Amino acid sequence: MNYASMIKTVSMTGALLLGTSFLAPAAFAGECPADKAGASPLSVETAPKNVTDNVIGSIDLGNGYNIAGKTMRLRKLVVQPGGVVPNHSHTERPANIYVVEGAITEYRSTCTVPIEHKAGDVAVESGNLSHWWRNNSKKAATLISADIVPTPMMNEGGM
Repeated sequence: MNYASMIKTVSMTGALLLGTSFLAPAAFAGECPADKAGASPLSVETAPKNVTDNVIGSIDLGNGYNIAGKTMRLRKLVVQPGGVVPNHSHTERPANIYVVEGAITEYRSTCTVPIEHKAGDVAVESGNLSHWWRNNSKKAATLISADIVPTPMMNEGGM
């Protein structure tokens, strides 16, 4: 390869990397501010209110994937204004929640302040985390939840 070709290749690679850096997402929006991490002093809601939770797809991970007793499931939740997804744990159930439309407030056991999520945000839920959500807006919030659950829990609500 001659010098001119090498410069052109390096320039094109640099431009490509620079261009894709604008497409890569920053840190997840709606995370707990670093200076607010800690045990939550906030109240806890334990009953669902004005929320629908529908399983829209699932895969038994023991059937061909060698993860016996686990199911990957996809759900659609619609939380009406004032609605609540009650307190629940993620110690056995990692999940990603995508906010399709609307806005919703999350109350995490690991954050001293409520966390606001808007359309386009993703909440990562795993490890020693329990939390609940409330729609404090005047518009329904639509969420897509992708989680891995113990197979007996697959069709249970529990958020």
